[in-house]
Amino acid sequence: MATREATWRYRERFGDAFGRTFFRRFGPGVVSSVGIGTYLGEPTDAVDERYRAAIRLALESGVNVVDTAVNYRCGRSERAVGDALAAADVDRDAVLVATKGGFVPFDGTRPEDPAAYVRKEFLDAGVVDREDLARGSHAIAPGFLDAMLDRSLSALRLDAVDCYYVHNPETQLAIRSRAEVYDALEAAFELLERRRLAGDLGRYGVATWEAFRVPEGHESYLSLPAVIERAERAAETVGADDCGFEAVQLPFNVAMADAFTRANQPRPDGPAGEADERVSTLECAHEAGVGVFTSASIGQGELSTSLPDYVADRLAGDTPAQRALNFARSAPGVTCSLVGASGRDHVRENVAAGTFDPLGANAFDAVFE
Repeated sequence: MATREATWRYRERFGDAFGRTFFRRFGPGVVSSVGIGTYLGEPTDAVDERYRAAIRLALESGVNVVDTAVNYRCGRSERAVGDALAAADVDRDAVLVATKGGFVPFDGTRPEDPAAYVRKEFLDAGVVDREDLARGSHAIAPGFLDAMLDRSLSALRLDAVDCYYVHNPETQLAIRSRAEVYDALEAAFELLERRRLAGDLGRYGVATWEAFRVPEGHESYLSLPAVIERAERAAETVGADDCGFEAVQLPFNVAMADAFTRANQPRPDGPAGEADERVSTLECAHEAGVGVFTSASIGQGELSTSLPDYVADRLAGDTPAQRALNFARSAPGVTCSLVGASGRDHVRENVAAGTFDPLGANAFDAVFE
């Protein structure tokens, strides 16, 4: 796992090439505020090879955050990450490796009959119960997550991951009440706390798409303080000295800035669900001491060619993609902004975004005036 000493050595090796606050504190050490994601791309050998080369280049250029998931590209993304980590000229314990569990993964290719595959490989095999499966493809039951974490460790060829996310828990709202989803999350967190105590993961959190950025009345809404409270209860239940819930992942970019602009979360120190003051998800996470990792930081490529003038004029960067990435990592409370890159040229462009200083808090606020 990543350590304080190794991540600080990594910062000393690369830090002089970047602007201020490129490296930020998280966990025991520091991480780059630009990270590489592995979601996009077809599940082919050619894309695997491009990812291996891109991740290795990123790691050897000053990016020490790699994000993946057990289901990305039919399981191939985790394998590519493992290959790149083994080949890169960096210490394993200098890199924050994050993965996720929640969606049922395929094994290398998309099956002709996905429903039959899920039935045979997961339901009939006893990996997951039918009543725990939402939309035929999603579960957060402890037994399922336990098996998925083992699967991830095997694919990554690692003894432990640094951050493990429960993937899109709001998907469970399709089959159960919000109160039941919080209960299910607490059970999942108990499992992750036990795996943390066993040394299989360093910390955990939730990776969401809608849950933390929609209005409170939305069908996909979850309260971040309520989720954190369940994690704290889970840690107490298993006898942990501290709580391992330390990160959230959510979309954030110029076109999807809800996590900053929408006051939809109770303050962490107030009773969840009461009519107390509401704050944004970014402010809530910051006050709770939870790191924020942004996904879709350049809109899955849609912001790589142009930005609104009122935004572009305020941001540093030589290209629209760099300015879009610098917008995301300039938001107060953001630890790291993830961007997918399966090509070496895109990696170079994204890494170079970090040579420019991010906006300060006042300048970032002014973008929305």
